[in-house]
Amino acid sequence: MTTVATWNLLHRVHAENWDDDVAARWPDEGARIAAVTATLAARTEDVIALQEVSGDQLASLREGLPGRTVHEFQYPRVPTPRKGRDLLRDRSEHLVLLTTGPGTLVTAESFPDDKGKGALVVTVAGTRVIATHVSGDRRRTGQLARLAELSAQETVLLGDFNTVQGTIRAGLGDGFAVAGFQAGSLPTRPGTNRGFIDHVVTRGLTAGVATVTGSDGLSDHNIVSATVG
Repeated sequence: MTTVATWNLLHRVHAENWDDDVAARWPDEGARIAAVTATLAARTEDVIALQEVSGDQLASLREGLPGRTVHEFQYPRVPTPRKGRDLLRDRSEHLVLLTTGPGTLVTAESFPDDKGKGALVVTVAGTRVIATHVSGDRRRTGQLARLAELSAQETVLLGDFNTVQGTIRAGLGDGFAVAGFQAGSLPTRPGTNRGFIDHVVTRGLTAGVATVTGSDGLSDHNIVSATVG
């Protein structure tokens, strides 16, 4: 059995551009980055997928998680501040997989119709693991089809799918399962009408019920975890 988690960290530029509460709550981005790294250092999952990781946050993860292997993919799109506040030294945006042991990169790509979304594919202990961030509009149809193509017989997909379970199952096709959530669970993305948009998806494996842990205001998303095997 393998424990997994996924967390959208909310890139600082996106937080500023969209006036997210996180930006007001954490005026010092360096302090937020350190707190995110400390939160991840305390997590015990074997594999953790992260979305919207800034270059500054990535550097902090590399330094602050010496016991983890850090796999990353940098999107070709670099977020641009629209309101004059640029609190990062490195505004690049990344998908990241943190693993407790080694892994082998299979491929990494942005989606052709969204250069700020994509997939990072790594083999870990014989299982294919895909970290992904999917667009929140009709582009998801082709993106989910591409994720199905990238999947092997035994695959775990972790990420921000920007949609609900039924849409994901329909988009990926037969053979995929989306982990359900505990009754009364916190939403994965509070304050939206699609509160459960971050998911653990499997192919050829089973997954237990997904658990949602609050992010203590560090991001606009909460942390989703599950056991697969």
